[in-house]
Amino acid sequence: MFLKSYPEVDADPGIRRQVLSQNEALMVVAFRFQEVGAEGKLHSHPHVQSTYVESGRFRFSVGGEAFDVGTGDSFVIPSGATHGCVCLEPGTLIDTFSPRRDDFL
Repeated sequence: MFLKSYPEVDADPGIRRQVLSQNEALMVVAFRFQEVGAEGKLHSHPHVQSTYVESGRFRFSVGGEAFDVGTGDSFVIPSGATHGCVCLEPGTLIDTFSPRRDDFL
């Protein structure tokens, strides 16, 4: 089956997460930040991650470098890089992981 629905779940305070699609090699996930100050805490993982800002504004830290992003921006986070973000304006991030993040299923 090609089309499957996944539930939206609480990720962190003020943040909802929903897997949009996935297979063993790739996963697409929406993170909906509902309030200013909601934080995706610093973490790292072995997956390569691409982030697209569908809406809102965020301050990211990747590998110790801080930068702000807004609607339409995108960037890649290398495997193993420590990263996190703080919501400056509520919105949605679309993250793609390769390979799939089994911990999100």
